[in-house]
Amino acid sequence: MFASTLVNLMASAPLIRSFSAFRSAPSPFRPTFTPLLRTNSPCPLTNHTRLLLSSPPLLTSSNTRLLSSMASSADQEVVSDKDCRTATIASTIRVIPDFPKPGILFQDITTLLLDVKAFKDTIDLFVERYKDKDISVIAGIEARGFIFGPPIALAIGAKFVPIRKPKKLPGEVISEEYSLEYGSDIMEMHVGAVQPGERALVIDDLIATGGTLAAAIRLLERVGAEVVECACVIELPELQGRKRLGDKPLFILVSAV
Repeated sequence: MFASTLVNLMASAPLIRSFSAFRSAPSPFRPTFTPLLRTNSPCPLTNHTRLLLSSPPLLTSSNTRLLSSMASSADQEVVSDKDCRTATIASTIRVIPDFPKPGILFQDITTLLLDVKAFKDTIDLFVERYKDKDISVIAGIEARGFIFGPPIALAIGAKFVPIRKPKKLPGEVISEEYSLEYGSDIMEMHVGAVQPGERALVIDDLIATGGTLAAAIRLLERVGAEVVECACVIELPELQGRKRLGDKPLFILVSAV
């Protein structure tokens, strides 16, 4: 009796045909959502990716778009066309406008972490690149470098070394100051964590101005390590952060342009 009544009520009620029925009209202060993946993409969509593509703006704004790409040197050689995993990774990253302050478009990788396949693909792409490069140190930059660094280190048989902001590491540390747009900051690493001659990879979630990566490189080289490469999930190329890395190659999965 109850079931039949419920069915009749549902049949007589107006249908809500799309999620947009709940959303307000677009405004000049709200980013326009543009999905990166089309239905004919060779990459299968995960359930979480489908949710992202059918939800309010997560990936892009009118002046920001995430494009999957990999770069291994200053000329930004693009090889991602041969690997559709980067498109899936890009589709799970969202952009938060005006965070942490007005005018900033924050590249949020927490939505990537919610998608098991995209997270695994991210780690796999780094592991495939570095597993045969005789790297013994994965240096992760606080804080999101701590997310990607440890699984890469475990997979390739390297140790993980955290590089942190001041007064976060107990014991004796070595410090390196670097400049910001207004002022300066410091990165620190444990004394004795890295030995002379070790081959190191520096990992972070994103390169913007390149200041923290450059400071990490200097820290490692001061103790005699060889920095093989820097690796990030996302690059903001307009900020030209790779110029601060000198001759160190940079490997990225996603370019935000």
